[in-house]
Amino acid sequence: MPEIGGETVPGFEGVREAFATNLRGPEIGAAVAVYLHGRKVVDLWGGLADPETGWPWEHNTLQVIYSTTKAVTATCALLLAQRGELDLGAPVAEYWPEFAASGKERIPVRWLLTHQAGLSAIDRPVTPEQAVAWDPMVTALAAQRPHWEPGTDVGYHGLTYGWLIGEVVRRVSGRSIGTFLTEEIAAPLGLDLWIGLAKEELHRVSRIVWAPPDFDALANVDLDAVPEPMRDVMAAWADPTSLTRRTMGVVTPPQDHNRPEEQLAEMPSTNGICTARALARFYAALIGEVDGHRILTPGTLAAATAEHASGIDRVLRIPVRIGLGLGLPTPDAYWHSPTAFGFPGLGGSIGFADPATGLAFGYVMNHVMEGVPDTRAASLLDAVRAAI
Repeated sequence: MPEIGGETVPGFEGVREAFATNLRGPEIGAAVAVYLHGRKVVDLWGGLADPETGWPWEHNTLQVIYSTTKAVTATCALLLAQRGELDLGAPVAEYWPEFAASGKERIPVRWLLTHQAGLSAIDRPVTPEQAVAWDPMVTALAAQRPHWEPGTDVGYHGLTYGWLIGEVVRRVSGRSIGTFLTEEIAAPLGLDLWIGLAKEELHRVSRIVWAPPDFDALANVDLDAVPEPMRDVMAAWADPTSLTRRTMGVVTPPQDHNRPEEQLAEMPSTNGICTARALARFYAALIGEVDGHRILTPGTLAAATAEHASGIDRVLRIPVRIGLGLGLPTPDAYWHSPTAFGFPGLGGSIGFADPATGLAFGYVMNHVMEGVPDTRAASLLDAVRAAI
């Protein structure tokens, strides 16, 4: 059996077995943690944090979690709304006057949270250096005209989401979203969770292992041979002029979150960095008290996890369900439950909670798997469900 660190409480040994199976197969380095009714019941890690050097994954190894960050970002805005400092029904321009340009003066804050603002792409992509600097992206978004009539449809704001929500949080609180997260959520709960990593923590970050997909090669694929449910998805990714490709190409050339500059910056759509333990504890504190701390009230959480938008996503070209910034699983998702909410990230990471069962789940890994079946998190969750 591969060497695994951590522990499980009695009854959850099957999760360790599933984790070991993953480490014998597609996994390079990973961690998983589970809370049940505010109590930690699983905390495991193993594999290699850096296969180039042989550095083993340790109890405090940190991992970039890509879009799993988005629920953390949304929670910062929801906390401000809960305190009465942010009105989700008010125009964004009330807090961020420059945003009113190009016909956006009536877009409410809630449409930023629900991916309905029509701002998934920008006409002139920014460079990675400009993305790290924050202001160039915010200025571009304030000037951008929506790509569809805001509020009429949903389209995944894959990269722009973080800057849109983050700038509102900054205007309302007077603090960057990374600082707000640290001071208002992470510090009280003792979370190893950052948007904009502290420099002294860089040595703890695992190396991402990923071969970026060659979307241009899709132009040679015979779409008639592709199963119909996936045909529209493939066509969107194959077309460099599609909204899908332009949305994911907001930063050009693409970012590399292995770069220290990108780990230290605040990019609240994709560069959250944490342990699986922190991610699970964060979700546990969303659905109940953890050591005397709870992030959102039951009322705020209920409003945030109600379905606010759904349908075929204009960008992803697949069915989606969205709360107020918190993702809701479609029936075919492995983490589906009528009461579950959370957010997955590129290549496999995920954090979610299910208030009905008291479950909070965090899984992080450094092997980004794209274009192939990935059952790593699903197998772990199956073992958790069998235990409870």
